[in-house]
Amino acid sequence: MEYKCCALLTTALILVMLVNCDALIRCAKRSEFERECASCHVLKAPNCCVEGAITDYFQINHFEKMFSNRDSLEVESHANKAFWDYQSFITASAYFQPYGFGTTYINRKFTGTKEVAAFLAHVATKTSCEYNVTTKEPSASSLCHYKKTNSNSYYCDEQYKNTYPCTSGIAYYSRGALPIYWNYNYGEAGKELDVDLLNHPEYIEQNATLAFQVAIWRWMMPIKEHQPSAHEVFIGYWKPTKNDTLGKRVSGFGATMNVLYGDLVCGQGDNESMNNIIAHYLYYLNLMGVNQEETGPNEVLSCAKQVVFNPSSSSSP
Repeated sequence: MEYKCCALLTTALILVMLVNCDALIRCAKRSEFERECASCHVLKAPNCCVEGAITDYFQINHFEKMFSNRDSLEVESHANKAFWDYQSFITASAYFQPYGFGTTYINRKFTGTKEVAAFLAHVATKTSCEYNVTTKEPSASSLCHYKKTNSNSYYCDEQYKNTYPCTSGIAYYSRGALPIYWNYNYGEAGKELDVDLLNHPEYIEQNATLAFQVAIWRWMMPIKEHQPSAHEVFIGYWKPTKNDTLGKRVSGFGATMNVLYGDLVCGQGDNESMNNIIAHYLYYLNLMGVNQEETGPNEVLSCAKQVVFNPSSSSSP
């Protein structure tokens, strides 16, 4: 039986911006991998394909257990009450699923369940209520805000005044489920999502789906120079160079912290910030029925000994 070329014609050009599995679609060969992934969108990279939907394994009960206290009366501020919900996350993720978010197979192994747990672990720690909520669950006080305004900075980088000029009076501070800062990030995210975030960053505060979309964009996109995306290092598509190996950078959850936070978290040995993120990831894996042994050895799970991709001057999101 001949295998037909899988069709991703309308998204081929966009795909290369988000996933370096390459956007060019090719006909499947008769290899073991492609027999198993015959129904996948098989990409040019011979070990990479995408298939299915996040709703196949991630249900509303998982979301509610992960973020059980997000609307609790124990939370002192109610400004964000009822903002975040399961359907907003699912709607947001649907845009990125064809590009591999939560749907990727690498070398015949499905990475989706672990990737969603990893992504939401980062979301949880970046949206923590920061209040003393009495609970043993590490994630119960998460998803309680969608912005942070405790800064006098407008986060306007004049180096981008020709491509992403700052709007007068607008502050490009932390917004979203995995927060972004700076005019150039708002400009890039808005361009990809076809939303005028440069002139209206407040849209992220008004729409939970958009707040999740911007977060997933940040996860999928290598938004800093000379480094991969969090998605690429997590699923194992990224291949470390000799310098990466010398710097103890390996694919896995630890590398996602390196990509997203640099030396704000990584390369500092055992520290509370890193351990908090890891604790959320392990807890979410357990909720989703994934054996924690699948996380790999400590050097894969942690970034304690990793040399950072970028110095602290460029570690801000």
